[in-house]
Amino acid sequence: MTVAASDADERLRNTGFLRRLLIRPELGSVVGGIAVFAFFSTQSAVFRSIDGVANWLDPASTLGIMAVAIALLMIGGEFDLSAGVLTGTSGLILVTLATRAGWNVWLAMLAGLAIALLIGFLNGLLVVRTRLPSFIVTLGTFLMLQGLNLGVTKAITGTVQVSGLRAAPGYEGARAVFAGSVTLGGTGFRVAIVWWLAVTVIATWVLMRTRPGNWIFAVGGNEQAARAVGVPAARVKIGLFMTTAGAAWLVGSILALRFTSVQANSGIGQEFIYIIAAVIGGCLLTGGYGSAVGAAIGAVIFGMADKGIVFAGWDSDWFKFFLGAMLLLATLANRLVKKYAEEVRH
Repeated sequence: MTVAASDADERLRNTGFLRRLLIRPELGSVVGGIAVFAFFSTQSAVFRSIDGVANWLDPASTLGIMAVAIALLMIGGEFDLSAGVLTGTSGLILVTLATRAGWNVWLAMLAGLAIALLIGFLNGLLVVRTRLPSFIVTLGTFLMLQGLNLGVTKAITGTVQVSGLRAAPGYEGARAVFAGSVTLGGTGFRVAIVWWLAVTVIATWVLMRTRPGNWIFAVGGNEQAARAVGVPAARVKIGLFMTTAGAAWLVGSILALRFTSVQANSGIGQEFIYIIAAVIGGCLLTGGYGSAVGAAIGAVIFGMADKGIVFAGWDSDWFKFFLGAMLLLATLANRLVKKYAEEVRH
């Protein structure tokens, strides 16, 4: 029996370059990013200069690392409200072990990674075993970590801050790798930008070229159907929570090495910024749709707005208004793009 061309696998259809472009989840963020850059470029010459680019790529890099990890988790159909505070926890572990226990910075970083991955594993395990919404599970983790960060820090130092990392053994080498700068064209760019690009490339490759990437989309789109065809949904979700925790460790370590001290309340409130960047980048709150590249572009938009408002000489309070407007516009754009993509496939 011959299968008609219209009934063939949609992945084998020749849909044309323009149509393929229009159904990409990151399309809205690309258009938005170009518009934001063009707008602030007219407001400030510094913004579009090489120094200005280095300036707004700095906050975009650390946010981008987390936004990409959160995007993977959201595509898989889950949320992690503990991601922000976990960056602070990771930084506190690093600085405390290095300054109070005399550990080498590299060893302290490994200990922080192990603890972060354990927290991510427990978050994922609780979600898949209890069937509770990840919003509730990770909110509980958020509150517990917030209390631990504050209580343990005050018990050890008598204050809400741990400092002195610069004098710890191994600091200079770790700082060069994670928090140093490279000079291009006479302008210093943070090494964190390289880590951000590497995370984005790896996440994109996993999503688009590997079986686990297919599993992530399947679990986020319809978990029951995914289980029915043999997708290990529980392992996928636990792995995604551990990925988010690993990203939080990386960002927390970068910031701790950069500033040589960590506040007990570090990272609190940032979890919503990560989610906003992922949504601006094309992720849907319902799961099963999005891209790592889009989340990275969402972080760029955040960085441009954050510094562009300053370069333009505006009141910084306008940033929150801008962020809220971008979130609403991105959500509407994502729904339209997804609707069009579904019409194309059918």
